[in-house]
Amino acid sequence: MTVKMSGLKELERALGELKVTTAKNIARRGLKEALEPVAEAARARVPTLSGDLAESITVTTKNPKRNRKRSQIEAHVGPGRHPQGPQTEFGNHNHGPQPFMRPAWEEGKDGVLNSLAGIIGEEIDKAAQRAARKAARAAAKTGA
Repeated sequence: MTVKMSGLKELERALGELKVTTAKNIARRGLKEALEPVAEAARARVPTLSGDLAESITVTTKNPKRNRKRSQIEAHVGPGRHPQGPQTEFGNHNHGPQPFMRPAWEEGKDGVLNSLAGIIGEEIDKAAQRAARKAARAAAKTGA
């Protein structure tokens, strides 16, 4: 699969002008918001008996203990540690696979990539406005 995106260098430069913690929080919020449609699609596709598996599908930026962190900011979408997740997705000796995560990702991956830049851009604008208001308050306080 080849993915081509434009405009990310400008976003990266804008994120670089912010405090590191602010930039990381912006990226985390953007990833979570962009991945939520994939989680919704997976919840709609999962076969249900009790509904527990569908309810367990979440978007998180916390690193699951079983995965080695590969970059500074990561997001994960899926059933987490719910034991029925992998059994349902991949099957086992008692029943065949009933994939719900892979089709949801295949259906929504283009939307994730397309919306991510817009979401992060909006978050950067909000952060810049907050920083400007904070600087104005500080200037008014020292000038008063």
